[in-house]
Amino acid sequence: MSRAETPADLPRLPARVAASSKRDYGRVTIIGGAAGMAGAPALAAMAALRSGAGLVELLVPENVCPVAAGFDPCVMTHGLAAEQGGFAVAAAAGIAPRAARADALGVGPGIGRTQPVQAIVLDLWRNLSRPAVFDADALWSLAQVPRERLRIHAGPRVITPHQGEMMRLLGRPASADVTRSDLEQAAAELASDIGVVVVLKGPGTWIVGDGRSARNETGNPGMATAGTGDVLTGVVAALLAQGLSAFDAARLAAWVHGRAGNAAAHDLGQVSMTARDLLDRLHVGFLAAVTDRSPA
Repeated sequence: MSRAETPADLPRLPARVAASSKRDYGRVTIIGGAAGMAGAPALAAMAALRSGAGLVELLVPENVCPVAAGFDPCVMTHGLAAEQGGFAVAAAAGIAPRAARADALGVGPGIGRTQPVQAIVLDLWRNLSRPAVFDADALWSLAQVPRERLRIHAGPRVITPHQGEMMRLLGRPASADVTRSDLEQAAAELASDIGVVVVLKGPGTWIVGDGRSARNETGNPGMATAGTGDVLTGVVAALLAQGLSAFDAARLAAWVHGRAGNAAAHDLGQVSMTARDLLDRLHVGFLAAVTDRSPA
């Protein structure tokens, strides 16, 4: 198992002070979920809590709310109008005021690919003034519109595509033959063109945007399992809510996420680890980011 040393320039969270409360560490809102996909937004919400957010709110379609609410009693869960197993257009009226109260948002885990969902995602992308990370099927919604529409957004944006999602955002077939180097160059061009931070997931995750770039050296192939991307979304959202810039939040999140994955692989092996195992070891990543004395 690889054990990357903590980079000297890795972004850090500010130290916590004694005279503080949960409201000093950010309110995160996760928006996602659909029939059969209640676990994805729940993973993101639980990851946000494990990453230091003071308050975490989960917005899901009302049909999956009882399941999503059962994962963690520390998460505030709200069910909104649903149709076709996912959010209905009417859900936007419930999302807007709660999104406005958040310090940062995560949009997309398990959210589905219906027309009402696409309308909600694109409205949030354009009009939400809060920092936000968009992932999973939210990236599918973004890929359905011309790139010039993505240049207009009211707040900082982080997107976290894997290779297939990146190809879709570029308007290319997912099966097209492309080298990792070419894909990273395309990610850099996209980040610059639409003014976002791109976290191109995969071996040597590439973080690029805001005129900066970095390659992440933590992680292992055991993380190629369902739900690990949802965990990353929650980590990024929590770091945004605690005041880190989009690039710094993305970079620190990728490093901690990979370090937690290394700890899970150390304990369980790469074959048997799951996203929940990674979630349960986020503390190892954060401890390492501060002290570099973790057992991983």
